[in-house]
Amino acid sequence: MQINLKDLTKAIEEQTYLSDMETIKYSEVSRSKKKLREHALTMVQEVATALKKDRLMQVQLVLEGKNPITFALETNIINLPLANYKKLINFFDEEEAQLVKVYFETASEYLNSSHFRIDLFMDGDELVADVEGAADRLADAMSEKIKQVKEGEAAAKEAAKEAKAKEKEAKEDKSKAKTKKEA
Repeated sequence: MQINLKDLTKAIEEQTYLSDMETIKYSEVSRSKKKLREHALTMVQEVATALKKDRLMQVQLVLEGKNPITFALETNIINLPLANYKKLINFFDEEEAQLVKVYFETASEYLNSSHFRIDLFMDGDELVADVEGAADRLADAMSEKIKQVKEGEAAAKEAAKEAKAKEKEAKEDKSKAKTKKEA
């Protein structure tokens, strides 16, 4: 599928692109690659169907829990979320047709400092040609991002623990200094 910037912008502004979101409990997929793969297949199938109909698509899987994670597949002509479509004018001629690609997005408080990551997943035509392979690839990517989020959460907890220990130490030092001064 190809689309020019003018038609892409119009579809986003008028919200005529297809959109779907599913929310599940984090625990349903965090330990089960099979369950994660089932959701990945559904997401990929929705994008493939949209592309076959020459439609743009955004499909999200939200993992609810103590530390939620949102995964999304979006069709676009560049690695910018659809929400940032106004910046596209800086990169493309309005009338020139561009190949539609599929981007994989992850959003989580513990993913990285921006809490967001977008990666080229694959060309739209490649996804349509190999839905099963794309689903395997998406399940692997989501599994890797879950691992990164868990590591980020552990690092944040450790940093908070260290900060609390330093704060306690500073209070004790201040109290000792005050006691010495009074003596």
